[in-house]
Amino acid sequence: MYLATTGRRDAPPAPSGVRRRVPGTVLALGAVSLVTDVSSEMVTAVLPLYLVLGLGLSPLQFGLLDGLSTGATALVRLLGGATADRGGRHKQVGGLGYALSACSRLGLLLAGGATGWIAGAITADRLGKGVRTAPRDALITLHSPPEDLGRAFGTHRAMDTTGALLGPLAAFALLWATADAYDAVFAVSFCVGAFGVLLWVLLVPGRARADVGARPLPDRGARPDVQAAPRARGGLFAGLRSPAYRRIVLCAGLLGAATVGDSFLYLLLQRRLDFDATWFPFLPLGAAGVYLLLAVPAGRLADRVGRRGPLLYGHGALLLAYGLLLTSLPDPVVLLGVLALLGIFYATTDGVLMALTGPFLTEGRQAGGLALVQTAQALARLGAAVAFGAVWTASGPETALVAALLALAVAVGCSARLLPKGLPALSGRPVPEPSERTD
Repeated sequence: MYLATTGRRDAPPAPSGVRRRVPGTVLALGAVSLVTDVSSEMVTAVLPLYLVLGLGLSPLQFGLLDGLSTGATALVRLLGGATADRGGRHKQVGGLGYALSACSRLGLLLAGGATGWIAGAITADRLGKGVRTAPRDALITLHSPPEDLGRAFGTHRAMDTTGALLGPLAAFALLWATADAYDAVFAVSFCVGAFGVLLWVLLVPGRARADVGARPLPDRGARPDVQAAPRARGGLFAGLRSPAYRRIVLCAGLLGAATVGDSFLYLLLQRRLDFDATWFPFLPLGAAGVYLLLAVPAGRLADRVGRRGPLLYGHGALLLAYGLLLTSLPDPVVLLGVLALLGIFYATTDGVLMALTGPFLTEGRQAGGLALVQTAQALARLGAAVAFGAVWTASGPETALVAALLALAVAVGCSARLLPKGLPALSGRPVPEPSERTD
């Protein structure tokens, strides 16, 4: 079942000390994500401010808007993943998602403060992200050796996060130069997003190379020293027949259900520190800076010691961030601590979860398999956003944070027991992760 995806687990390891290059396709995908994230984070950085402080939405209304627009991507993620796998159309499907997100900026520009139009534009952006994410991550998986997936995803996420750093800076500069003209932010965001679509068309190949690791592809021929596995059969949920993959999907949902969205954490920080709203777009920069510094080291560490541990410890960092917001420590300590812990959380979980999942997917099901994990996470976060906003509105932010902290502690404990401890092998028996090997 796993032959074509995992490669030869019994093949001789690479010479010690030899560092392989990151595949060119991963760098191209990282460049597209960098530009696209500049576009999206320009909007993300100012949107909570615009909706809650500018238009006067309550935390519950914001939670419903944010959660429902995120949940709207669920079926689209699955559809995008299944369509991309069918005939290897990863580039076409991913490009459609990037184009949809770019066009959503025009919707925000034309909305004129109408909540319904804003909701539609936000939903279009999230739908575009849902369509493109699984095909993009499948391309990373297909173009990278299985043993280097952590580093490949870490490199991509580092480039992606560079855009997340530049986006809020650009938004702040525009708001300062235009006297808080949000329309200027939306217009520039559209232009940058369109440039990202152009890069996708020009730089990203449509098919995986046949010489990556030991992963032969049916349309390019197999290497003579590797026994090719048949293309996966069955529907989109066929991968759930694997107990290990099924546990990964379940844990993604459990952990997502206890993950409070970044926007809520930033609103909590702004509420506690009571700083001028003009500085709000700077909050994501602290977390993004830590993420940028740690994404590649975290990916390489996950390749060396196993991907399960960093994933769990990353959620532990988020647990500490929740707790820090409840303490009476000095405001600067809380601000720096929460932003640092949030950056650690993303560096050790985002790409690592995809790298953990990749080896358990069969040939021809990479995009769909990753999409199912992402969908479980998105639907769970939908419930988390709505629930957190409702508890905040009814009982206050402290009560909502305590509930989120307890839920995350339970989710981490359950995931520690459920996540697979080994990697799939040619024989069908699990191969221990690096941290568990005795040789």
